[in-house]
Amino acid sequence: MNTDNLLYVIPAGQYGKEGVLALLEQHREIKFVSLVGVDLAGNDTDEKIPISLFFKEYESFFDGSAFQTDGSSVVLPGIATLSNARVDIKADPDVNWFVDYNCGNIDEETGKPVGTLRIPSFLEHATGFIDSRSILRNTTNYVGEEVLKLIKENGIQGLTIHPDDIEKIVFTTATELEFWVKSPSQEVASRLLSTSQKLQEQYWQRTHGDVRTALEQAVERLAQYGLEPEMGHKEVGGIKAHIDDSGKLIFVLEQLEVDWKFSSDPVQTADNEIQARIIIREAFRENGLDVTFQAKPIHGVAGNGEHTHIGMGAVLKNGKYVNLFTPDDMQKDFLSSLGYGAIMGILKHYEVINPFISATTDSLNRLQPGFEAPVCIVAALGGETPDVPTRNRSILAGLIRNAVSPKATRIEMRSPNPFTNTYIAIALFYLAALDGIRYALIKHKSTGELLAELSKKPGDAAEYLEAARAYRSEVDVFENYTEEERNTMFGKAPATVWENFKALSLYPEKIDNLACSVFAKRVMESFKEGALKRWVLELQYRIVPDNLEKVIAAKILHTGTDTNPLEVERWQVINALRTELGRDTDKQLSIFTQIKKALAVKDYDTASDLQILMAKKMNELNELYYEYSHNAF
Repeated sequence: MNTDNLLYVIPAGQYGKEGVLALLEQHREIKFVSLVGVDLAGNDTDEKIPISLFFKEYESFFDGSAFQTDGSSVVLPGIATLSNARVDIKADPDVNWFVDYNCGNIDEETGKPVGTLRIPSFLEHATGFIDSRSILRNTTNYVGEEVLKLIKENGIQGLTIHPDDIEKIVFTTATELEFWVKSPSQEVASRLLSTSQKLQEQYWQRTHGDVRTALEQAVERLAQYGLEPEMGHKEVGGIKAHIDDSGKLIFVLEQLEVDWKFSSDPVQTADNEIQARIIIREAFRENGLDVTFQAKPIHGVAGNGEHTHIGMGAVLKNGKYVNLFTPDDMQKDFLSSLGYGAIMGILKHYEVINPFISATTDSLNRLQPGFEAPVCIVAALGGETPDVPTRNRSILAGLIRNAVSPKATRIEMRSPNPFTNTYIAIALFYLAALDGIRYALIKHKSTGELLAELSKKPGDAAEYLEAARAYRSEVDVFENYTEEERNTMFGKAPATVWENFKALSLYPEKIDNLACSVFAKRVMESFKEGALKRWVLELQYRIVPDNLEKVIAAKILHTGTDTNPLEVERWQVINALRTELGRDTDKQLSIFTQIKKALAVKDYDTASDLQILMAKKMNELNELYYEYSHNAF
């Protein structure tokens, strides 16, 4: 296979029509075009349009006249309906276009792998643009205009910058990917993984064999696609692989992370993430390894996060860049007043942001105490005082700052996972930040006043944040507070998808603060409708059946001739639990049956409560059966 001089990326703005077509003429291995629209669930479209059509009908790819889809193909509930289902796909000329190569299909003419030009696109319905990419594009345009207006009218406390010098507001945004890699058909040894994690045997260790090769190839390919990789390394999860007689690694089960450079265009940031997932998955697949980006693929060990970095800056008319979060004196202040407003806005509105971040059972399974997961709505500023930096990994929002690199100041949101809709998440983070920025700048709050409000104790009076709550902790919230104290100080975390989305009804004023013309309530409702539909279907047809299989598999092991009273006693407890979970009797329906009945009549409160009970009982069953099965040998 010839891989010389392949075209990996067509950078935004470098070529017009003639330039693009001339470039493609030189790369005849590129046989297809795919218009990549992203629906509200974060699914990206993929087609195989012959490249000849792209040459023949170039303009039609950008005006939506060439290609359409319908509401059954994309997740846009309540918008693309049966009676009005047409959705036009319009190519986006303002971002990078990537070429996806199929190494399993070699072009006979060139000897190179066949390529598909993936063009990020917008989805337009009769009611307007309704895709995730357009929401983020319109949101950042709106937020940028509003922030610039606020600065010109009010200035920024703690940061010396003349409003008239500002050319435009930019958003420095980045994501990073954690993922698990394993041998195909690998059985998950969760107890071995849990022990290894507690012993910290894997974090920052060397990679070996096929894992090392695939990781190196993935990082190299990220560079080829212009994503500017910064690091690939082992994460906290994993166990040591075995080597077979031929010297090949088998029994691979490891957690890895790959990072790349931020982008000043949040839409490009999210586009890059989709491309990075493709690159990583393909690199490992070519080396015979499976990759999963699930938030919590393995019970009892660390899940996969996708920390999302939120920053804001100004490009001045002289070309200079100024970070708007960074104060003039980083030894005196953590943030400028605009920076404080941004983090306060996100924290204040997080109850109604969380449903869009953690919209699946899988994502909520990751958010459990004990796994460095952000359960509490709380921030850390990186130390008790600005001059002594620390890093708290137990919080939701962390301030990343370094006096040596003042341009890099940003907020790290630790709650997203690899299947979070990054476009929607970033849009909501910036809308919430805007609300806090309005408060900080219009009220002309000093950095000291804002720090005091952010650092308040529960019950202290507050003008913007809620008086009953606390919002800052520089200590480990799991080690230093009980669950009851955390719930009181920072709010109780939702346990199910239904509990999470109920926040949209419980806090209507917070939704009102975020909803606007560029991210309308009808779009939020569409997202909610789609997420709840997936929750219901997954709970009924995947989670309950999977648990039933585990209940059935927990069989009696001791025999009448080889047993002892302890085993009998343990089995009686296990069998009673099996019956409670999965077997209907004349006295009571099983938990599984009760869940199905509740879902059938749309009694989601009951179904949600039963899902929590089911998870608790399944954990009990797993622990009890492990103890029983390892004794009844």
